[in-house]
Amino acid sequence: MLTANWSWSLDGWIIAAGILAAVAAALLGNFLVLRRMSMLGDAISHAVLPGLAAAFFLSGTRNSLPMFLGAVIVGVMTALFTQWIRGVGKVDEGASMGVVFTSLFALGLVLIVQAADHVDLDPGCVLYGAIELTPLDKIVVAGFEVPRAVATLGTVAMLNALFVLVFYKELKLSSFDPALATTSGFNANLMHYSLMVLVAVTAVASFESVGNILVVAMFVVPPATAFMLTDRLPMMIGLSVVLAAFAAVIGHFGAVSVPAWFGYRSTTTAGMMAVATGVLLLLAVAFSPRHGVIVKWVRQRLLSLQILTDDVVALLYRREERDLPQSPSTTELAHDLLAGSWSLWFAIHRLRYRSEVIVQQGQVALTDVGRNHARQLVRSHRLWEQYLLSRASVNEERLHEKAEQFEHFTDRQMRTQLNDEMDAPIQDPHGSRIPSESEGEQ
Repeated sequence: MLTANWSWSLDGWIIAAGILAAVAAALLGNFLVLRRMSMLGDAISHAVLPGLAAAFFLSGTRNSLPMFLGAVIVGVMTALFTQWIRGVGKVDEGASMGVVFTSLFALGLVLIVQAADHVDLDPGCVLYGAIELTPLDKIVVAGFEVPRAVATLGTVAMLNALFVLVFYKELKLSSFDPALATTSGFNANLMHYSLMVLVAVTAVASFESVGNILVVAMFVVPPATAFMLTDRLPMMIGLSVVLAAFAAVIGHFGAVSVPAWFGYRSTTTAGMMAVATGVLLLLAVAFSPRHGVIVKWVRQRLLSLQILTDDVVALLYRREERDLPQSPSTTELAHDLLAGSWSLWFAIHRLRYRSEVIVQQGQVALTDVGRNHARQLVRSHRLWEQYLLSRASVNEERLHEKAEQFEHFTDRQMRTQLNDEMDAPIQDPHGSRIPSESEGEQ
């Protein structure tokens, strides 16, 4: 068992801290993604550096509370300055974020250099956090010893969940239509800055335990993944929370187990949690039911195959109409339909399975089932040609091309409507007979 040598008093708390940080960030991240402000979490996590340095200068200590307050204040200022520059400078959100967070980050570096003899700055802690050390720093909560990071992140997660639950309607409306939100009786700007304050609090609360990389990833990637899986906001929020928590769990498992496959002991848990979110996003990009690249490719191939099977039976039917002496070979069909040999093989195999064609000595012929299917297709095609010419005034040279597109998606009800609209025509614009709907039916 993978967990046989684990100490759940240590690993359990590490996973709990990761889940709480991930959920807290993902809850707010949904609205950042919808507002096209995904990188604000990254901007705030960089810009808090001068707040940390200023808090040290003013308090003379590295205690958590002054540092936390200093970082939150600068985080909120980042959001305020970003919005101000966007409005005054008439630049987009990304440009204003870049100006603010790079300026504040540079200022923070200058302040840190001035305090270099008095304060330690660990780049590794800033990037990756110290989530592995979470179980070592405990406080007593309701009579139970709980890691300080878990208590802090749990509080922030509950605060974010309460905010989203209470102000869900306002957040939804202000994210999609701020002007309508204001006219509906509540201030969209107030909701915006309330969200920014909580983003700053969440980023700072997660900063020490899970680091910059994970908190930025959780603000953006789980909501973006959920966005690809659903078009409904409640489902998106729920999915993002589940995906964030799942990534935190498998990230810790991966940090311990995956390096062993390559001869190493372990790797950073926060970094592996961020990698897990990326893997989930890639899976969504590939296999999302509506937006997945592979799913779209498969759907397009199936549609192409369906259209090719329709074209095969329609071509065979037209050959019968012209009383051609024999059934065509597969080679002739491929030539006439401009189809590849493999595509045509699959199409004929599908038609044989549906008992619409028979193949004898390399010759392909319609069955009664296939002939009925083909008759409906040809009727649809010729009705559309007549309709496009008489009702839509489409150029005669384009009739066949347009009707070819519509015939594959025309059902019996639509054929009846087309027929009634044109008073039951018996010929198409080229003089070909339009088969009747009931022709060939027993």
